[in-house]
Amino acid sequence: MNIETLLRAARKYEASDIHIVVGLPPLFRIDGQITTARGDVVTPEGARALAYEKLNESQIRHLETDWALCFSTTLGDADRARVTIYYRNGCPELSIRLSESVIRPRQELRLPALIDELARKPNGLIIITGPTGVGKTTTFHYLVDRINAEFRKKIVTVEDPVEYTHSSKRSVIIQQELLTDVHSFSKALVHVLRQDPDVIGIGEMRDPETMYTALMAAETGHLVIATLHTPDTVLSMQRIVSAFPEGQQSEVRYMLSNTIQAVIAQQLLPHAQGGRRVLCCEILIGTQSVRHNIRDNTTHKLYTELQAGRKYGMITMDHALLDLYQQGEITYDTAVSMARDPETIKERTA
Repeated sequence: MNIETLLRAARKYEASDIHIVVGLPPLFRIDGQITTARGDVVTPEGARALAYEKLNESQIRHLETDWALCFSTTLGDADRARVTIYYRNGCPELSIRLSESVIRPRQELRLPALIDELARKPNGLIIITGPTGVGKTTTFHYLVDRINAEFRKKIVTVEDPVEYTHSSKRSVIIQQELLTDVHSFSKALVHVLRQDPDVIGIGEMRDPETMYTALMAAETGHLVIATLHTPDTVLSMQRIVSAFPEGQQSEVRYMLSNTIQAVIAQQLLPHAQGGRRVLCCEILIGTQSVRHNIRDNTTHKLYTELQAGRKYGMITMDHALLDLYQQGEITYDTAVSMARDPETIKERTA
């Protein structure tokens, strides 16, 4: 058993992820559910061999020092996967996320039409947020691909790792990978700003240094597209501000209010008929009123802005869930269980 064999099998069964856990056969995630593959259980020796199979010397040193590593690997010319190695009971195990080989059309991805308008913004900050495994990276790369197809710009991305490789269409695209091309997001972004970019893509805003540099880049005329791990749009605004010391938060609120174009919070939900998953998006648009509330530290009022902002393309997660339920895309139980305020769903479906 090797990684390429596993990747081929996962593609065959349309799995999104592979999990290598000692004591169990290989596991595939298919339509959101963990499924056991046919085959022998993974031994500690087998897991270690898989973990080290694709590593270079620098990555081996990093793994043995930090006991964790994330990198990309390829299958054939364009098929990529993200490999995450971690330790359990002193033995390495793997979680492998398969990347899509092509950027699918917006309609197939079920992204809102507004996403194309956001790709045409000349500057500012676009944040894609949500928990792990909800398609943030797919939306990130859709935006990059849309800009690449429509404009003659220079796009520079910093990713951990590079999961989809773009070829230049109308734009020039430079993709840098953490621990392969750069040491950290924050240090890389300083040098990205010296590369004459028009668009900057940040695979994940993890620390205050990365967030501050992203805000500075957006404030100085660049379009910045970044992902974040927060459950909804409003908490994303609060998360960014709270990442900084109290004495710096006023400056950060001002920068954020000046630059925010949109926040897209995503969930992937089981389809009512089974067999696939459905994208559900909450969208906050950087209107003057939204910017004012961020600047004045009244972010609790942003939920009201979300509810009242449909004419601008805004939608709350609860209303997005309700729409999907009424369209027959998700079940009532899914809508209620995922809602911020379940009573909203219950009242409107009574």
